Amino acid sequence: MKKRHPPVHQIELRILELAELFNSMDPTPFLHRDLDTDAEEFLESWALEFPKDSHFRIIVHIERMPLEDPAPLVAEAIHNYFEYKSVLSKRNLRMLLLEGRTSLLIGLVFLALCLLGANMLYSFPDNAFLKLLKESLLIGGWVAMWRPMEIFLYEWWPIVRKDRIYRNLGRASVQVLPGKPDQAPVKLKVDVEKTHSAS
Repeated sequence: MKKRHPPVHQIELRILELAELFNSMDPTPFLHRDLDTDAEEFLESWALEFPKDSHFRIIVHIERMPLEDPAPLVAEAIHNYFEYKSVLSKRNLRMLLLEGRTSLLIGLVFLALCLLGANMLYSFPDNAFLKLLKESLLIGGWVAMWRPMEIFLYEWWPIVRKDRIYRNLGRASVQVLPGKPDQAPVKLKVDVEKTHSAS
């Protein structure tokens, strides 16, 4: 049986000059500098539209090309940045799961105390105030479980998905091509070619 290769999707960025790809407020050298916010959001938002196992080809069109070939610098900078984002997302996931375990323990203890208190009030079925207190204890106990349930049911998987995307962008094939003047009237032109091909 022939092995199925993951799809390769092509994302094209069009910029005026190389400096526009990087965060101008970051004083570190290009290789370790943060990407420009617009460039990062552009790449990430398009990448998130594709399946989690996708591979990417990023083509950067620069109208004012530097004298030296910028392709190695751009490729390493993009790879470094998204690998760093992947490390951050893993750390965020660990912190979230730690918070989830802690809140689950607190929630279970509080729920047990509420159920115990409500059970003690069952012996006073005719007292309206105690009946209200019993129902409040039951509601409060289950509300305390809302946060751990939210974490373990909903909040962890978007982080895992983003981490996969960051890792895939961190391994993307990067090309730099000269851009035509009439193709770069704005900083980042939404011109994405979605290509499915076998790698």
